[in-house]
Amino acid sequence: MNKCAAIQMASSPNIRSNLIAAGRLIEEAATAGAKLVALPENFALMGDHELDKVKVKEVDGTGPIQDFLATVAKQYAVWVVGGTIPIAGDAHNKVRASCLVYNDRGERVARYDKIHLFDVNVPGTDDVYRESDSIEAGHEPVVIDTPFGRLGLAVCYDLRFPEFFRNMGKQGVELLVIPSAFTAETGAAHWELLLRARAVENLCYVIAPNQGGFHLNGRRTFGHSMIIDPWGVVLDCYKTGSGFVCADINKERLEKVRSSFPVLQHRRFACE
Repeated sequence: MNKCAAIQMASSPNIRSNLIAAGRLIEEAATAGAKLVALPENFALMGDHELDKVKVKEVDGTGPIQDFLATVAKQYAVWVVGGTIPIAGDAHNKVRASCLVYNDRGERVARYDKIHLFDVNVPGTDDVYRESDSIEAGHEPVVIDTPFGRLGLAVCYDLRFPEFFRNMGKQGVELLVIPSAFTAETGAAHWELLLRARAVENLCYVIAPNQGGFHLNGRRTFGHSMIIDPWGVVLDCYKTGSGFVCADINKERLEKVRSSFPVLQHRRFACE
């Protein structure tokens, strides 16, 4: 078994203070025995304005946020899933929301660019989000081999598209990591419901680090970062504020569930 952690933050517009907070939480999770640590979406910056991320975008492969991720992974000998950070895209006025993975030697082993962009009016509120104003969508799902199993990456709004996860299922995914910044309203309605559904329908573990609390830009995020097993059992949950959850990823448990309840073999309609 390998212990994994999902870190919860209430990130601010100050990158330096966010990195200090993230580093402290990674150290605490590693001390608690975690071998894989996942940060939430926008962990390094929750700006005052949507375009703030464009001002601090990094070139792929170099920059202070990427250096931070590589350093803490090596320092604490843990795999790090780096939430999302703004990486320069094709358009000068937009970024990619990139989720970077580093191994326990501080080497980058994967990059996933968020595919589904959050362009919505939240029902029952005056909240309007237009991620496509500042973010270029990615195009390719990413599944990689890790010591914890075949790991698939998704980000926040991706969670609402089950066919996306079925696509990763064709690549043998066993563990989903879903960094997020779910709003308080949508989180209360759908966060746990969707996470447990993705775990159950794909018979895999789900690690879901979320932003959780009040932010200096006036936004409120739902928190409730959690780790879920292939049967949909919530193994640990951190409700609000900064902290983390830890749980064992048990491949024997996964294999037992899949062999005794072979729903993945019973599918009759293939996804695209």
